[in-house]
Amino acid sequence: MAEGLKAAFLFIAPEADPERHRGWVKTPHVELLTIGVKDYAQAAAVARQLVAQGIGAIELCGGFGHKGTALVVEAVAGKIPVGVVRFDLHPGLGHASGDSLF
Repeated sequence: MAEGLKAAFLFIAPEADPERHRGWVKTPHVELLTIGVKDYAQAAAVARQLVAQGIGAIELCGGFGHKGTALVVEAVAGKIPVGVVRFDLHPGLGHASGDSLF
């Protein structure tokens, strides 16, 4: 790997603030930015910013349902890949899908 990958992991949590709830993990080959968002609309906005900042891939936490995933995929407009961790009922969201909450 000639140049490392810069990627982001978005997690969804009530009252998350993407300006405050973020942090980097840097390894020799991957730099991962973890960011908390409060809802799907905020996730889409953050995803657009990440593309503009040169992030090469986004992974979404299991709290994103099908609708939230689709909004983020639409927001990046095919410019970078979007992956998803899957939970049908997420334990951090009261055993619900984000689709039923956001």
